[in-house]
Amino acid sequence: MILPLLLLAAAAQKLPATPNPTQERYDRCVDLAARDPAAAEGAASRWMLDGGGFLAHQCLGIAYTNEGHWSAAAAEFELAARAADVARDDRSAYYWAQAGNAWLGAKDANKARADLDAALAPHTLVGLQSGEAYLDRARAFVAAGDAKAARADLDQALLAASSDPLAWLLSATLARRMGDLTRAQTDIAEALKRSSDDASVQLEAGNIAAKAGDEAGAKAAWGRAAQLQPGSDANKAAAAALAQFDTPAKP
Repeated sequence: MILPLLLLAAAAQKLPATPNPTQERYDRCVDLAARDPAAAEGAASRWMLDGGGFLAHQCLGIAYTNEGHWSAAAAEFELAARAADVARDDRSAYYWAQAGNAWLGAKDANKARADLDAALAPHTLVGLQSGEAYLDRARAFVAAGDAKAARADLDQALLAASSDPLAWLLSATLARRMGDLTRAQTDIAEALKRSSDDASVQLEAGNIAAKAGDEAGAKAAWGRAAQLQPGSDANKAAAAALAQFDTPAKP
């Protein structure tokens, strides 16, 4: 399964390259958050008392993220973002994006969208960071039932994060749901190029093939998804989709 929280999978945005005590403490904290999140909680909290500011809050947010404590992580990223805003530090947009990403993990689309709005508003995110923020906000719009806004954000995400298979997968899924099979087929082909060994991608390829009336294509894609990542939601959904073909015809 493709992990949706791509902003948080990366350790963090790096400080300027020149070595200094703050840089070193930041690097140690982020590294500890990846290896031992519980220990990083203490390290980040002590750093806050030492004046670590938004960097310490971000490190604590990363530690909470790695433990799956999404709401707590979002709160720390928001504190980092506000502190950076006060300091007029451009990294605030990145922290707002991390906060929105964490709220998606907490399944709170409204808070996610608000924080992602704050991340995108100053137009300081560039490249992949911008693309991932648009992708996350599209996910929030989908959760809120706003397909039109989600479509616009996904198109922006694809411009900046075209290497991300999740962007193509979500774009294909949304196109299928909106009845645009041509777009769905084009975008799922791009997702398959980048992540054909992902059960979620193969599941959606099957869904799109089925929608287009291609039974053989649907069976092939669902069959592949049913072999990948056993126990995942996509794996189970593919197995259920295939089971319909095993039902004996009524006399």
